[in-house]
Amino acid sequence: MSKKKILITGANGQLGKALRQLEAFYPEWAFVFLSREDLRIHHFELVRNFFRTIQPAFCINCAAYTAVDKAEEEEELAYLVNAESVGVLAAICREHHTKFIHISTDYVFDGNARLPYQTDSPTNPQTIYGASKLQGERQALEYNPDSIIIRTSWVYSEYGKNFVKTMLKLMQEKNEISVVNDQVGSPTYAVDLAATLLTIVKRCDADAVNCPSGVYHFCNEGMISWYDFALAIKAYTGSTCTINPIPSSAFPTAARRPHYSVLDCTSLQVTFGVTLKNWKESLEHCLDKIKNP
Repeated sequence: MSKKKILITGANGQLGKALRQLEAFYPEWAFVFLSREDLRIHHFELVRNFFRTIQPAFCINCAAYTAVDKAEEEEELAYLVNAESVGVLAAICREHHTKFIHISTDYVFDGNARLPYQTDSPTNPQTIYGASKLQGERQALEYNPDSIIIRTSWVYSEYGKNFVKTMLKLMQEKNEISVVNDQVGSPTYAVDLAATLLTIVKRCDADAVNCPSGVYHFCNEGMISWYDFALAIKAYTGSTCTINPIPSSAFPTAARRPHYSVLDCTSLQVTFGVTLKNWKESLEHCLDKIKNP
């Protein structure tokens, strides 16, 4: 009997690589990793033919246009990757009875809240990136009401470009750096998110009835500022670099950053039996991996 397949798009991104890291722990599944070079997911017929060939049981869409500032200039490309392509995948998953799991973002909110965002909190994106990701959520649920959407925030890992790796580099190169202290949120270690996605896959495969579609939130436990995050990295690595707190106004960007990005993950925990790790525990694990690859 052949193994059921999990198709993972965006294979070269942080989350795609984190899922690849966990592949060996799920020998009962056949993982199929696709980068944008392997398959242009906005081409309907190409995707349909690919699905017809491999017949995946699950599709986890990690593909995204994530250059938040650049998206302000490349709106058409952002919507192509973050919205139109999501609709294509969702529709074809429905056609082939493939469970569709899509990754979204805290940027669908305006960042003005004072309490953690619920899954049904009003959305109000302030950037092209956020608006394109929200449109992707809507397309997923419109073309495939059985979709599962996971919003996450402040993703980092030992892979690619992210805040943790940038801080490590700057702390080695400079004696003093400045980090914003008026943007707060919950970091998400990509490997923890990957493990959660595979927990959902196992739950849905074992009991499709108790695998409700809709929007969920996932991040590590705890609320900090980017400044706090930088201090934790400094403390763990023993860096002597001085870190100065600054307001967002002192560090202007093309796209407005949310001042508040804390997500309430209760529904995901209750529905799928997921336990959240504390952000500091996960950060230390990541830093250990970077130090001892």
